[in-house]
Amino acid sequence: MNLTASPRVKIKNPFSEELNHLIIEGIRDKKGKNIVQLDLRQISDAPTDFFIICEGDSNTHVKAISDSIFKKVKDELHTAPTHTEGSSNAKWILMDYFNTVVHVFYPETRAFYEIENLWSDAQVTEYGEV
Repeated sequence: MNLTASPRVKIKNPFSEELNHLIIEGIRDKKGKNIVQLDLRQISDAPTDFFIICEGDSNTHVKAISDSIFKKVKDELHTAPTHTEGSSNAKWILMDYFNTVVHVFYPETRAFYEIENLWSDAQVTEYGEV
């Protein structure tokens, strides 16, 4: 019996693709900036399949972006994040949709935590401003 872990297999999941598309739309609807998607499916110890990271110019903007994502996904897919953190101070709001985790940052907080550098092995997709 072989007990070694096999690498994660990259599988196309239509729900994840639609979810990620709606998250990006929700960010763009509120003029979120520096939008990046990290595909973590090839990383064996990754906590999820995707991170979507963006930033807002102020605490109010960060909160508006996360509210927009929540509403868009809820209206279109009838689903909500399993967990949300950081809404009270809005320096970093995390929204956990299980296969996709969204990080909405205040710019200084994003620079401090450097999530993109921590997961530098991930496949990166950058989304331009609208």
